[in-house]
Amino acid sequence: MDAITHFSTRLTFETDASDVHAAMGTGALTLVDTRSTEAWAQGHVLGAIHLPTRDIAARAAEVVPEGAAVVTYCWGPGCNGATKAALEFAKLGYSVREMLGGFEYWAREGFPVEGRSVPVDPLTTVVTGGCGC
Repeated sequence: MDAITHFSTRLTFETDASDVHAAMGTGALTLVDTRSTEAWAQGHVLGAIHLPTRDIAARAAEVVPEGAAVVTYCWGPGCNGATKAALEFAKLGYSVREMLGGFEYWAREGFPVEGRSVPVDPLTTVVTGGCGC
């Protein structure tokens, strides 16, 4: 596999918090928090749908519109829960991507959350303005 194919493929199946935040207001995607009820209650992305991975096969059709472009997230980069959830959505025929960094990086970048707020982390994003990527 050459570099162009490799990186194009990654961008087909992965996205980041900044790109998801930009797309949230357009209705271009359905963001799904795949964590437990306890994790959801502790804090989650404002506007996300809660659907734990273990429930996707049974409940996706009632919670996520047919044909929706789905983005999954879990805790953070040390967790592969969003990958497992994306696989479940793919098995059901959804167009799906994984949000790199998960809830951790969403919150650390200062994007809107419901629940416990987290201060913006200057090690993960530019505190004022965007990173330009």
